[in-house]
Amino acid sequence: MDPHLVAVVVGILQGVFEWLPISSEGNVAITLTALGERPGVAVSYALFLHLGTAVSATVYYREEVHTALSSWSAVRPDSAFDGETATLSFVAVATAASAAVGVVALLALDAVVSELAGGTFVALIGVLLVATGLLQRVADASTLATRSTPDALDALLVGALQGLAILPGVSRSGTTTSALLLRGHEGTAAFRLSFLLSIPAALLGGGVGLVRTGGIGVSPTAGFVALVAAAIVGYATIDVLMRVVRRVAVWLLCVGLGGLAILGGLAV
Repeated sequence: MDPHLVAVVVGILQGVFEWLPISSEGNVAITLTALGERPGVAVSYALFLHLGTAVSATVYYREEVHTALSSWSAVRPDSAFDGETATLSFVAVATAASAAVGVVALLALDAVVSELAGGTFVALIGVLLVATGLLQRVADASTLATRSTPDALDALLVGALQGLAILPGVSRSGTTTSALLLRGHEGTAAFRLSFLLSIPAALLGGGVGLVRTGGIGVSPTAGFVALVAAAIVGYATIDVLMRVVRRVAVWLLCVGLGGLAILGGLAV
């Protein structure tokens, strides 16, 4: 298939899947693998596309981003998670934890992926999708909702889980939102914190993908087309899809997609 057409297709998929807790990286990687890409190439390309939706999220959450950054001068070590500085501190600490865990997870992923055939790789993504869906099911049943401000433990836990989301099939939004719900945060607040956290995470992940795509034959033009498609579609769909996520049992979709990936991968 023409690489520019592939770029448009995967950019559109990234722009839609990023806002659904079904692992955009996993589903884009499955699509690329089905189109004939090697597993390692598929992962790098899928990570790279996060740069596009990072732009979408930054524009969509521009007021929240501005508010959080405005509190920077008020951050003090002894009161970092108090009042207006709590959100910025949460994002900063969680991002650091994500980077640390993500590096280890990526090295492990590279070691495993290099030994896998395409079908086995797709089946593995399916297993992680099913696990992500079941975690969301447990979190959906949570009735704690007693907290309004994140603390340092929230940041470390959520950040570590976000780092694991560099593994295709582990939904970043699904795992981080689930963790916040299980820690007692109300649904709307959990979504807000998760998606604010997605901005630096997507920039980091996309940066890793950008470095790695340099050696896999993605032309600058195709890469640009993919990023523009992801950014435009991402911004156009974020509001609608986030409303959908709040109203339907998306965990079933995650488990269903994972089951199909397992069956498809084993059948290859």
